[in-house]
Amino acid sequence: MKNKLTQTASRLGIKPEEMPRHIAIIMDGNGRWAKKRGLSRPEGHRQGAVAAEKISHLCVEFGIEALTLYSFSIENWKRPTEEVNALMSLYAEYLVKMRPKLMEDNAKLVHLGRIGPLPKEVKTELLKTIELTSKNTGMIFALALNYGGRAEIIDATKEIARRHKAGQIQLDDIDENCISSHLYTAGIPDPDLLIRTANELRVSNFLLWQISYSEFYVTETLWPDLEQPDLEKAILAYAKRTRRFGSVVDSKDA
Repeated sequence: MKNKLTQTASRLGIKPEEMPRHIAIIMDGNGRWAKKRGLSRPEGHRQGAVAAEKISHLCVEFGIEALTLYSFSIENWKRPTEEVNALMSLYAEYLVKMRPKLMEDNAKLVHLGRIGPLPKEVKTELLKTIELTSKNTGMIFALALNYGGRAEIIDATKEIARRHKAGQIQLDDIDENCISSHLYTAGIPDPDLLIRTANELRVSNFLLWQISYSEFYVTETLWPDLEQPDLEKAILAYAKRTRRFGSVVDSKDA
């Protein structure tokens, strides 16, 4: 993975340390993509799934250590029933279809979100794919499905409270590391780069804890249209940023 990252950095004319290790993407614009072409919203989502496969493979080839895709939020259940049902059917289909490529790429699928409310077929295929790829040692592919940033923090807080009540955690043990270790993303580094497509300028309840110091990149490109040059442009923009994490780099920045 490090060799691929170094090769990608060299090809893009940047230093390896200027490459993001973890990229998170808010995939937006499936509906608009379909509307522009006179197609149904479900067809837009289908093309969005194709884009997800393509971008995840590109990230593997680029040597990215982790990719998180915001696929379906808790709030998305409010959408028309027909659209939600079509989406759930699509998830079940693609969780099966993506397995050979995940195995070929040595990528490990993890789930972020509440699995309980998902339809039985989706849960079954999701768990099968997670189990199949669990021993893979390459890129972590985190799928945020039935996910909400606030819900994640609530779930983590409840688990910490439960463990405190059981005497497993003391109050003084509760710090940033403790909370991070109880989030859905436990063990996955925070995103370096957050990409949002379709020119939307909000975080939409996504990884609220984890993106505290992520660099944001917004593109007008609709998610189904995102290609390799778009991803490379985002990486190059990231490489130009100076990440201070609240401090200063030198006296000129004070």
